[in-house]
Amino acid sequence: MFNDIGPLELVTIIVLAVLVFGPDKLPKVIQDVMRTIRKIREFSESAKQDIRQELGPEFKDFEFEDLNPKTFIRKHLDNDDLGLKEIRNGFDLKKEMAEVTDAVHSRDSDSTPSSSSASSSSGSGGGRVDMTKKPEDGTDHDDRPPFDADAT
Repeated sequence: MFNDIGPLELVTIIVLAVLVFGPDKLPKVIQDVMRTIRKIREFSESAKQDIRQELGPEFKDFEFEDLNPKTFIRKHLDNDDLGLKEIRNGFDLKKEMAEVTDAVHSRDSDSTPSSSSASSSSGSGGGRVDMTKKPEDGTDHDDRPPFDADAT
C-alpha cells in the first residue's frame, strides 16, 4: 500500500504525528486509524463478493485487478499461447544490426568501378546490389508518377 515511502519520509511522518497528537494520545490514534483501515477493507471485500454474486457463476474467477489494462495484458501474455517467447528469443536485434552495418560497410569499401559493374550486371553479386548506379534496362526511372490531388 505504501511501497513508495522511504525511510526519511517515514521518520518525518512519525515525528509529525508525535508533535501533533502527543506521545500519550498517539497509541489511541494509531488504533483508530488501523480500525478504520480494517473496516474499509472489509467493506471493499464484501462489495467485491456482492458484485461477483450478481455477475453469476461464469464470472466466478473474475479479478478486479484485471480492470487495470497493464495487469490484464500481462496476465494474458504470460500464458504464452501464441509462442511469443520463442519469437522474442529467436530474434537478436544486435546481431541483425551488426549484419546490416557490416553489409553497408562492405558495400562502401567495394565501391570501385570494376566491382560495382560486376555486381550489378551479374544479378547475383553475392546478394549485394549497387543502389547508387541506375538500372540498365532502358527505362527512364527519373519520371515520377503524376500527382493526384484527389488521392491525398
